Amino acid sequence: MIEEIVESGKLLALVVRANYQKDGISFFTPNEFSQQLGYMKRPLGYVIPPHVHNPVTREVLFTKEVLLIKSGKVRVDFYDNDQRYLESRLLHQGDVILLAYGGHGFEMLEASEIIEIKQGPYAGEQDKTRFSPIEANQIILKGEK
Repeated sequence: MIEEIVESGKLLALVVRANYQKDGISFFTPNEFSQQLGYMKRPLGYVIPPHVHNPVTREVLFTKEVLLIKSGKVRVDFYDNDQRYLESRLLHQGDVILLAYGGHGFEMLEASEIIEIKQGPYAGEQDKTRFSPIEANQIILKGEK
């Protein structure tokens, strides 16, 4: 299953649940995203021809992150660009999330392992603005539980 978190017509995040399956190759992100997220299901013996990637100049204005929940259970809280809380989702082992726009925060609901992929180079504290999380009594949980 694929879940899109959208605010005012802008894709904030995309969740690919661990149970998602589809033959062939599918890309979930628009071509203009600086971070691309796709899925492949190929049969035994399928060959992806060897290749190299050509140098292409790209401009990256916003960091997009992809997180793979290797183990555990994580709540992700979504915020708009003005740091206003919108909603939350639960992520479980095997789920993948692309964080595209807006703000986000996380709480580990179980001991968790997360693999993070994002563009570099990392700009340190210039890369993000931190703010206070939502209070527990204000959480709006949507999507798969």
